[in-house]
Amino acid sequence: MSALVCVARIGAAHGVRGAVKLWTFTEDPFAIRRYGPLLSKDGKRQFEVATAREAKDHLVATFKGVTTRDDAERLNGIELYVPRDKLPATDEDEYYHTDLIGLAAITADGDALGRVVAIQNFGAGDIIEIAPSKGPTMLLPFTNAVVPEVDLAGGRVVIALPQEIEGEDASASRPGESRDP
Repeated sequence: MSALVCVARIGAAHGVRGAVKLWTFTEDPFAIRRYGPLLSKDGKRQFEVATAREAKDHLVATFKGVTTRDDAERLNGIELYVPRDKLPATDEDEYYHTDLIGLAAITADGDALGRVVAIQNFGAGDIIEIAPSKGPTMLLPFTNAVVPEVDLAGGRVVIALPQEIEGEDASASRPGESRDP
């Protein structure tokens, strides 16, 4: 079986007939119905979407065999997964986060920076998180300028480290330093 990819998370119960709020992580929220049974993280439980309708920023869904509010409440917080090979192929320069995690991160000169540990998005665009062998992780914009090359077959991403960080003032005082007014 191929690696599992998280495609949704079950939220709170909705109503009294077994419906739940369903937060999807797919481009098309209704795509979760096309992947076949959805699995729990350990792969031991299967869930089949019976109905789904759009709500404000999530879906309201029912699962086969879940017919009461009590049943629905017990599902709150469960993440739903599908095997990676069930997901559609990506376009050129498009990647699933799961395909990037674990890749080696190197500079254009071939110097090792660490490994990709996550792709985050806090609302202003994707950020690649790189963990070096020592020290804190690096958070960098996942843009063509900073990540000019993704080599899935070679197991690496090339990182062009930014020269300066916008908003940082080199003349500003640092902790422990004083400046004359």
